[in-house]
Amino acid sequence: MYVDFHTHGKLAKYLPFSTEYTDWLLKEAKDAGLDAICLTEHFNTLQFDLLYGYIADRGIHQGDAYVFDGLKVFPGMETDIAEGGHVLSIGPMEAIRELNRRLEPYKAKGTFLPALKLMHLLAEYPVLVGAGHPFREEGHIPELPEEVLEHFDFLDLNGKDIACDRQRTEELTYALGERIHKPVAAGSDTHQAVQYGCIRTCFEGEFQTFAEMQKELNAGRYTICVHPDAAFKVKTAGLLKRSLKEIHALGGDYVSVLLRQSGESPAVLKAKTLTEQSV
Repeated sequence: MYVDFHTHGKLAKYLPFSTEYTDWLLKEAKDAGLDAICLTEHFNTLQFDLLYGYIADRGIHQGDAYVFDGLKVFPGMETDIAEGGHVLSIGPMEAIRELNRRLEPYKAKGTFLPALKLMHLLAEYPVLVGAGHPFREEGHIPELPEEVLEHFDFLDLNGKDIACDRQRTEELTYALGERIHKPVAAGSDTHQAVQYGCIRTCFEGEFQTFAEMQKELNAGRYTICVHPDAAFKVKTAGLLKRSLKEIHALGGDYVSVLLRQSGESPAVLKAKTLTEQSV
């Protein structure tokens, strides 16, 4: 069972939620060979609850997952902490949506919760807690006190960081995992579907609940698979993401351009040219 522990359902935090874009992401995840993803959208993304409501309404509920044409989607969230860094939480849909509502006062930079307070809040819910890309620049998760680190259930071996410097990322992440006695799981950190498959967690068996997921992680019944072209996939995804954001900034419909629908406005046609030149 191939699982991606760190994914996003929108192109960017400030862009409005698009059902067409999210549907495309889910289809591409399946086509990339994934059996399941953890949807860990940023806690302060625009229309967070609308996105997760769509997943809950449209997906077929099986265990803790929501199934889209064979792809299991496990709800989750990525939350900033005051010290610098990101914390992943993966759990039941109702828990993730309630947590997001409770974090409403802390969604602006300068108001982020300190790590320990966030951990105490997460402990009130049946969620798995992950250290998102712990060695990325400006993050300070490895420097957090032991009373915080002990709350993590896993560490994120992140596809973006692997693409940048695989040796450093692997050495530091696995060393931290050994120090705090926590498993390491793989996440692509994609906002754009080209990045799916750059890294994935390959479990020996199937599961559809968080209890089973945690059991398999803790037992070590998995391997982490890095795509031989991971760096290229991440670079290409980054270029396409920037191009699509530029389309939006120019007043165009980036979703229509991406899906090659007809009827683009002149602004969209201009932006589409920029996209083709970029990729």
